[in-house]
Amino acid sequence: MTIATGDRLPEAEFLEIGADGEPVAVPAAALFGGRRVVLFAVPGAFTRTCSAAHLPSFQRTADAFRAKGVEEIACLAVNDPFVMHAWGEAHGVAASGIRMLSDAGAVFTDAIGMRKEDTPARGILGRSKRYAMLVEDGVVARLNLETGGACEISAGETLLGQI
Repeated sequence: MTIATGDRLPEAEFLEIGADGEPVAVPAAALFGGRRVVLFAVPGAFTRTCSAAHLPSFQRTADAFRAKGVEEIACLAVNDPFVMHAWGEAHGVAASGIRMLSDAGAVFTDAIGMRKEDTPARGILGRSKRYAMLVEDGVVARLNLETGGACEISAGETLLGQI
């Protein structure tokens, strides 16, 4: 089953790199509970469309999202937390305040039905589909699932225009 607008997000635990350089658990309940959060997911850190279009679209729109009451913006991928951290550093996400979260075992991704079909020729296995969602107190208020290989439906500008 794929998550839909109006559904409550499942319990899950993400990882991010803490101040000491070690992985820190981020429970979904703490991230989404009682808050307005934008979560966008990418098939892989350092991949072409993710690096050139998807992540930058949320960096460009971060201030505008906050002006509309979004308290947190988080990028999620089925990569390890060290890769997510390095990708964030390479793209200067600290300036926009985007959190780089790892769903290393695809537990959350599978629970919401967002596992991407494998593309072995490109080395993309067991990854997430490309999407963006607005979450309000743990409930999906808006979901933009990309259906092609581009980043249009799930871009920051698209979601921003919908809230």
